Amino acid sequence: MKEKLAGINSIVEALKAQRKIDRILVQENRQEGKRMAELLRLARKKGIYVQVVEKSRLDKLYTASNHQGIIALVDAYRYSSLEEVLENAALKNEDPFLVILDGIEDPRNFGAIVRSAEGAGVHGIIVPRHHSVTVNETVARASAGAIEYMPIVQAANLVSTIKVLKEHGMWVIGADMEAKEYYYNLDIPAPTVLVIGGEGKGLKRLVKENCDLLLKIPMQGQLSSLNASVAAALLMYEVIRQRAINN
Repeated sequence: MKEKLAGINSIVEALKAQRKIDRILVQENRQEGKRMAELLRLARKKGIYVQVVEKSRLDKLYTASNHQGIIALVDAYRYSSLEEVLENAALKNEDPFLVILDGIEDPRNFGAIVRSAEGAGVHGIIVPRHHSVTVNETVARASAGAIEYMPIVQAANLVSTIKVLKEHGMWVIGADMEAKEYYYNLDIPAPTVLVIGGEGKGLKRLVKENCDLLLKIPMQGQLSSLNASVAAALLMYEVIRQRAINN
């Protein structure tokens, strides 16, 4: 099954990551810009068919947002297994650093989290197989191409997965507005699994109960919580800050 990628950044990263691309559709009169020309040059170098089409055709194919005059038809995103993610961390000789998203349903939030996670050196993101956003064209676009480098694991049951991770010696740290400790006052142990709740819902009860530690982000205004992608970014970069200090 083919999926659609739109936007220059997303398609460039898919090309660099060796994602299998069937063909690229580019809008007529949009081939001359520097970044677009570099993208098309890279695509042709890889032997990918590039077809010039009218804007109206691209508009019909991609309605999520601005396609920037280019769409790639690609193979469906391949999810990873938990074993692959842990093996990858071991091959890098790094303490595993994973993120669990407990019910994120907004694809733009998901894409933004993927982008931050890739920058923070997260080894993989785990999402529930049901009642959660899947990797789609909006996620890919919001991640600015980072989805090509971030392994995503679909778990049949998050609580069971958390128990497996604990058996591998990992510490499971949940973000919860009712936690006693602020995130910057807590020594976050490694190897680390950060658990971020869904938009406006927080962590599910059983997920929360199976966390080893809970932390919170201070809120001084009228709102009780941050956007999930902002909260995730704050906590991921606190993990790498503490790791840098301790190493």
